[in-house]
Amino acid sequence: MITGSLRRRAVAGAALVLTGALALSACGDDSDSGGSGAKVTPSGGADAKLSALVPAAIKSDGKLVIGTDASYPPNESVDPASQKIVGWDVELAEAIGVKLGLKTEFQNAGFDTIIPGVQSGKYELGVSSFTDNKDREKVVDFVTYYTAGTSWAALKGNPKGVNPDDACGKSIGVQQGTVQVDDLTARSKKCTAAGKPAIKQVVRKQQTEVNNDLVAGKVDAMAADSPIVGGAVKKTGKLDIIGQAYDTAPYGYAVGKNSGQLKEAVQGAVKALIADGTYKKILEKWGVEQGAVTDPAINGAQS
Repeated sequence: MITGSLRRRAVAGAALVLTGALALSACGDDSDSGGSGAKVTPSGGADAKLSALVPAAIKSDGKLVIGTDASYPPNESVDPASQKIVGWDVELAEAIGVKLGLKTEFQNAGFDTIIPGVQSGKYELGVSSFTDNKDREKVVDFVTYYTAGTSWAALKGNPKGVNPDDACGKSIGVQQGTVQVDDLTARSKKCTAAGKPAIKQVVRKQQTEVNNDLVAGKVDAMAADSPIVGGAVKKTGKLDIIGQAYDTAPYGYAVGKNSGQLKEAVQGAVKALIADGTYKKILEKWGVEQGAVTDPAINGAQS
């Protein structure tokens, strides 16, 4: 993890250094955060038309080499029991591999090294909760597959009556170094400017600590990336999402500019997984269905 850096989702409007320091890394507990049950795999095996789009250089060894920073549950993390990389982001990419007739090989890497690795050909795909934005599209192509933003959660039934749009005087848990800290700071300033009490930020080093505080009733609510909140709701069974996700932007798979029709193959695979229901099953299994998309795009950055 890069100390003090922002969460990955929080790059929609950030200026990036294009050659290496795409250093917006996630921090978190490297543990499985939900997703219990058998792995969801698409029926019918490989799609011949999609497989035909895969460049020969990639198809030659029968596998898709994927770079990921496995430190962001429930998206991608290392399962302490098996030491395997798991998560809904991983499971969905594995399903894409099935559609393309390829095995998937995940390599754990520093977040800021993955896009340069895709550029150089070290990785054939980058799967690491990347926000698709205009700056990144200058150096790699993206296939969008999810929409993430900031979400809030409270204990079931929202007993403290927290309203994200008016949380003045409430205690809100948040992970340090995230955009949610800045968001709460801005919201708190609006409270005090209106003569209302400030928001009480309870800042923790790890997101799992924030989750635990909320479950224990030590804070009134928490704010985090939408799939992270969805995963916590799914795993604990004691929380509810309150309000709607905001500041949303698309996640995208990073594909090299010189990868032929790989991006079209990946886009087609995502569309096929949506059509056959595999996509929905994976997201629901991990509790992150709130960010589901219906029309994956190539280079669909909003800003």
